[in-house]
Amino acid sequence: MTTLQYAPPLSFDEAERSRVISAYDVAGARAKGQLDDIVAFAAELCDAPIALLSLVEEEYQRFLSRTGTDLEQTPRSMSFCAHAMHHHDVMEVPDARADPRFTDNALVTGAPFVRFYAGAPLVSSEGVPLGSLCVLAPDAREGLTRFQRDGLTLLAKAAMGRLDDRRTAREQAFAETEARRVLEASDLKFRTLADTMPQMVWSTLPDGFHDYFNARWYEFTGTPAGTTDGEGWNDMFHPEDQDRAWSVWRHSLETGEPYNIEYRLRHCDGTYRWVLGRALPVRDEGGAIQRWFGTCTDIHEQKLAYEEREIISQELSHRIKNIFAVIAGLIAFSARGKPEFAGIATDLRHRITALGRAHDFVRPHSANSRPSAAQNSLHGLLQELFEPYQRADGVRLSVTGDDVAIDDRSATPLALLFHELATNATKYGALAAELGTVRITVTANDETVALNWCEDGGPTVTKPTTPAGFGTQLIEMSAVRQLGGSVTRTWNDDGLIVDLTIPKAAFSR
Repeated sequence: MTTLQYAPPLSFDEAERSRVISAYDVAGARAKGQLDDIVAFAAELCDAPIALLSLVEEEYQRFLSRTGTDLEQTPRSMSFCAHAMHHHDVMEVPDARADPRFTDNALVTGAPFVRFYAGAPLVSSEGVPLGSLCVLAPDAREGLTRFQRDGLTLLAKAAMGRLDDRRTAREQAFAETEARRVLEASDLKFRTLADTMPQMVWSTLPDGFHDYFNARWYEFTGTPAGTTDGEGWNDMFHPEDQDRAWSVWRHSLETGEPYNIEYRLRHCDGTYRWVLGRALPVRDEGGAIQRWFGTCTDIHEQKLAYEEREIISQELSHRIKNIFAVIAGLIAFSARGKPEFAGIATDLRHRITALGRAHDFVRPHSANSRPSAAQNSLHGLLQELFEPYQRADGVRLSVTGDDVAIDDRSATPLALLFHELATNATKYGALAAELGTVRITVTANDETVALNWCEDGGPTVTKPTTPAGFGTQLIEMSAVRQLGGSVTRTWNDDGLIVDLTIPKAAFSR
């Protein structure tokens, strides 16, 4: 016979467990019988005469709901649930008399003479074990069926859901009470608190009339107390920011939306420093705004550092674009004396131009130079690349389907690949005809992205019989070697179809 070895229950800090238990409205849940139906169903599901929902405390286990017994609590030393609550799934005791943990337990040797026990753990959202939903029987059993174990687990989760709902409601009620207490605190306490804050703090009446600034405001601006009340605060803004700041503030007053703006504020030394201004409305129970509370945070150093990084980034990007232009110029210059290479040189210059467009799309931009499309958008990149090929109506090349996030690493091979397809379509395919069109459809799933290039309305195309040219090799290199995908071409009478399948991970890091 194999000797069973039982690991002792995991130990948790009892002070932490007590804190979590106290957060639940245990008495309310028991008094209102909100768990009785779950316990009754557990007994019926497992064909057991007794079912309990226990909460294991430091010295006792209390039963929040029970059926088949009048017990309201027992010492923790007699608790089966003190063991079950540490399990990840249902703990079963087929015969308590044969289990060394419980053979001398008073609940086994005396009423209710427990032999069979099964308990599903109750665990808080913090991962703290609280107790269990259990069933008891006076006869030994082999164990629950899989259906009963799964059902008991689901019922335990449902019980925790109800307890969590009561906990949330209790915490929300406490938070609302605390909020009312803070709002009802004396003006002196508020001013003391505001004056100890490192930020500038201000408040206004519902109509936007400024009636309070804390000590930090007066230290920063150097103005006499009270001189910026009402509309006087607007004089502290940089002249170029006054109209904009007033416009944003009026919008918040009219709509109740949060106030958030960066502006230059006059410092006590006479200079202007960048400040982040924020404000939120305080509403009554009916939703009416009672006051506005706001802050001003000095962000001058961060603003200057950001602008410096922006200038450096734009300068580097400008130099990279110049490199593309120089390379294209060198190619054109080199091809002048060799007419036989003119076609190759033109194709190469166009490819370099496509790379430049891709770089310009994904590079860091300022607010003024940023493209209209999101810079991590595959749709945006393709529309940027295809812009030279479009007609005025913009339907010569269309991009539909799922959008996929891209980065600077994937932009280069994607630009070369689709530029080559568009160039070939212009020379030999649908874009060579006035009414020819190309549809690009993107279909993404969790693992791969499928891109379908479908030409229509161009001359009849046939599968080439000559060895693959450089353009075809370039497409293969971009799609297969650099992006790790596959390429399939279909030559139809209606036009060329190219199917690309690329791992989703290749589009962005």
